[in-house]
This record gives sequence, structure tokens and C-alpha cells, in this order.
Amino acid sequence: MTTPVVDLWGPATPGARTEISAAPEPHDEWELTGGKAWVFYSPLNRRQLTRPVILSDGFSAGPSRLDQLWAGLEENDDYRFVSELHATGHDVIILGYDNRAASITANADTVIDCIRRALAERVGRSKLVVGGFSMGGLVTRYALAKMEQDPSLPDHETSLYLSYDTPHQGAWLPVALQAFTHFAADNWGEVPLVGEKLRQFSALLNSPAARQMARWHLEKATGTVKEDRERVEFLQALEELGGWPRSVRRIGVANGVATGNGNGNGIKPDVTAVRADGETLVDTWLKTQATGDQEVARLQRKGGEAVSVRTSGLPDIDGAPGGLFTAPSEQGDPGSFGLVALLCRLLGNTVDPDVIATSCFIPAISALAAGDISDPKVLYRPITPDNSELDAFKAAGRNEGHTTMTEELGAWIVNEIVAIS
Repeated sequence: MTTPVVDLWGPATPGARTEISAAPEPHDEWELTGGKAWVFYSPLNRRQLTRPVILSDGFSAGPSRLDQLWAGLEENDDYRFVSELHATGHDVIILGYDNRAASITANADTVIDCIRRALAERVGRSKLVVGGFSMGGLVTRYALAKMEQDPSLPDHETSLYLSYDTPHQGAWLPVALQAFTHFAADNWGEVPLVGEKLRQFSALLNSPAARQMARWHLEKATGTVKEDRERVEFLQALEELGGWPRSVRRIGVANGVATGNGNGNGIKPDVTAVRADGETLVDTWLKTQATGDQEVARLQRKGGEAVSVRTSGLPDIDGAPGGLFTAPSEQGDPGSFGLVALLCRLLGNTVDPDVIATSCFIPAISALAAGDISDPKVLYRPITPDNSELDAFKAAGRNEGHTTMTEELGAWIVNEIVAIS
């Protein structure tokens, strides 16, 4: 699998890989309010910002890391996205944040600051291209819409908005995963090494960005599964700005298929994804999500009372077509349930071998703004241009890791940029 552009868990991942090569020195680096931008001029433009393309980082823990972003864009197995943009005469501005888990609206101010700087540095009158990966697509969408509606802000002078596997209709973080993370952090948060990781995971899942992005959120293992208040308020704020930037062409891609076919991992609803017993856990298990009333997880610390996690009215979404949850580590690329299995082992337990490793993270209908992911029928419906709120889109030929850069998707975006500029 090619390197994803956005690493969902960032440096907090247990055993996270550290061999990512250093990115080349940017030609310029801009300090921004709440973040920074790394500027790479096209060799055709003589170190001048002539045709700017702003690409925003997405959701993860801590500050943006240029090396990791560069690896996803340029050092992957399939398509050198920055080089291809440079070959068309476009300059690339990689936009990062001081805190990728901050609220979407807060980081949107960083986008606005970056756009201001790009317009100030630009030579000539070429319109900007602005967009992002994963939640970065939401941050830039909000920023552009705000610049159109707020008279105190300048014209964004942008002709094209792009999103790459962005959760326009929300992301899916399995409720069972959220419950286990909070349960484990509460019980083993002080254990050397692994405890720090558990606390980081739990805090990340309860961060403003996660609450706004996740379609269903669980604050603690014994809490109530719901659409979080912060998400509701963000959607209201976005709607007050018109929902989308209106003076631009809107395009997007999905790392999932548009055919309605499931994600190819044979994930059925209401089956055991992870089961563990051992030094710290007793008969602890997580199930894949099913429609209707369901006990989705049983969590028990050795010597403690069992915690039952229940859901009602959620769709069977783990097997839906879409970008898959990946969490790179030295042990491979575990997905959502694979990450739980890894944590169970780190806590001294034996895990049943038949783990269902990954699940859908960004349903294709969410990435392509084509329907409500809470509707199980819509989740598995073929996506057509009439369904989508985008002006044009491209879906992957197979369901693959979230924000994986491929020639199939990257080349389509480059062609769209060239066509409008």
C-alpha cells in the first residue's frame, strides 16, 4: 500500500515508523497564525510564486510534519504529485497547522492567513487553487466560504477548490474503537510507555476536530453515542456561510469506489472483530457495526466489572465502500480493529488470530458529498454526478487506504488544475 498523505494518529501511534526520509528544504517558509506553509516553486517559474496551489494538511495529533506530508505526496509508490504539478508550471504551498486536532473553524483562520500571503507574494494575476487532504478539505472549504461572505476579508481570488478523501458528510470512527480507547486510557493510562499512547489516543478522539468530523462520537466508554454538539454547531456555521464557496469550481476525489460495492475486506455486520484475554483483560471483545440495537463491545479489566457498549440506529458501515482506516506502525499498517488488537497485546493479552483488521473510515458518499452516511441504503448506492454536490469528482477503482496518493486520483486532479488555469 502506498504511503497515505495524512497519518490519522500521527506520532502517537504505538511503534510508529520513523524511517520516513527528510523532505527537501522548501524554497520559502511562511510563519502563519496557527501554523506554517512550506513553499516549493516550480522550476519553470524562476523562484517566483506565479501559479499557486495551496494543499492543506488534515486531522492528526500535534503539529503538521513536512517530512510525513512530503512522503505521502512525493515518496509514495505510485505518483509524484508535487513533481507533476511543478511540470505544469504550478507552485506548491503545503499548509500545516500548529495543532491538527484544533477546531476546523480555528484552523480555517490559518488558511485565510495563507491565502492572504499567497496573494501578496504572487507575481502576475493567476487565480489560486486551494484545497486539502482529509479534514484539510473541510478546513479550506470553510475558509473559502467565509472569505466570500465576510466583507472584512479580501477576495480569495481562487478558481478551483479541491478535496482529497474529505469527510464532507462525516467520518466513521467505529464506536467500539472509541469505547475501547477511552476504557483502556482510564484503566492503564499510567502504565509506562503504552499508557501515554492510550491517553493521547483518548484525548485525540475527544479533540474539537474529532468531535466535528465524526458522524457519531463517544466521549467515554460508558457514555452515549451521538452526533456531538460541536459537530452540530460547526455544520450550522458552515450552512450560514452558504455551505460551500460559490465562486469556484468544486472538485473532489475518494479513496473508495463509486459503484456501491463494499470495501472488499469481507466485513459483515455484527461479527467479532477483536477478542482478547490475558494479563489485564477478561473476555473483552469488539464487534463490527450493525443496523438496529446492538451490543457492539464488551470491555472488562481483570478483577473489574464488565462494561457493555450498546448502539441503536447506526448503519452497517464498517464494510461500506470508502477510504480505509490505516495507522502505520513498525508492525505493519493496522486498521481500526487492528490497532485495538495491537494495544491489547501491548497490555499483555492474547488476541484471537481472526482479527478483522480494518474498516471504512471515509465512506465514498461522504468524500464525494453524495448523501447521508447514516442511511444504510445510501451508503451502498452507486454514486452518480446527480448525487454529488461537487462539480466534478473521481472515485478510486478500488477501496484503498485513506488519503493514499495514486496516479489514478492524482493525475485526474492535475488535469483538472491545468484545464482551469
